[in-house]
Amino acid sequence: MAVVRVRQHVNPLARKFQTPIDPPDWEKIYAQPNQPLHLDIGCARGRFVLNMAQIETDWNFLGLEIREPLVMEANRLVSELGLNNLYYLFCNVNNSLQPILSNLKPGILQRVSIQFPDPWFKTRHAKRRVVQPELVSELANYLAVGGVVFLQSDQEFIALEMCDRFSENSAFAKMGTEKWLGENPLAVPTEREIATQNKGEPVYRAMFVRK
Repeated sequence: MAVVRVRQHVNPLARKFQTPIDPPDWEKIYAQPNQPLHLDIGCARGRFVLNMAQIETDWNFLGLEIREPLVMEANRLVSELGLNNLYYLFCNVNNSLQPILSNLKPGILQRVSIQFPDPWFKTRHAKRRVVQPELVSELANYLAVGGVVFLQSDQEFIALEMCDRFSENSAFAKMGTEKWLGENPLAVPTEREIATQNKGEPVYRAMFVRK
């Protein structure tokens, strides 16, 4: 299959991304919709959750991505592999997270990952970054007590900002006493993670738990 080429960065504040999506019908998406759900925000080509879904078959996985061609390609691959515990949605998470999660049964969402989000280096572009206080509040509303949020980035200032956002919300507590996790606690590394480590560069990781 030819690789779908898309722009590396998409401005989530652009007008065409301002319409929230409709709530999904989980009964049609997953064979067993009552399994615990892992939400991967900004999944890009979706290979991380694709591998996770094949390892942890007793979990459901949902990848959210703002670049529609990547979502279409990823869902085609899911269909070819016959996976029934994985799905990808094209959306702007900063205005669609609430409708996506609104009709989940309580306690279903148990794990969230936000990995290597676009850093948007310029201060005037900070509002384009995915981890905003509103997103953290939405996750607090739907993540099960004891559920976890895993964050990682190859840019320390972004990792610090994400951690600050979650630390500022009283629903979350940082896990562990170290500033950064030494290793990825999940079963699968992302492609960006592998590439970063192969270059000998650091990855900044943290985990938060829903109190």
